[in-house]
Amino acid sequence: MEKEQLPNSTIIIILGVLSILGSCCFGGALGLIMGITALILAKKAKNTYNETPELYEGLSNVNTGKILAIIGIILSLIIIAMVIFIGMYFGWDVISNPELLNERLEDMQ
Repeated sequence: MEKEQLPNSTIIIILGVLSILGSCCFGGALGLIMGITALILAKKAKNTYNETPELYEGLSNVNTGKILAIIGIILSLIIIAMVIFIGMYFGWDVISNPELLNERLEDMQ
């Protein structure tokens, strides 16, 4: 009997990679959402595998996607924390005005 691929194993890897890209390119929020989604799907896939391991293959894909999702979530949280810190340090009005932000950064040097 041929083993089936675990459900959503490819999607989990794709979401894990997109969570890293989303955290770096879109300010963290999108990466956080994709990373959490990948972790939820990975948990479901791992439970399915643990119930009947003789029927499924592709657990390595699930584990890889889970690791990528965790990395994406950590990066997203770091970026979100940095944005909040910078917003509190400089003020939200300074961040929204590039000229005023450059002026404040020059004053710091």
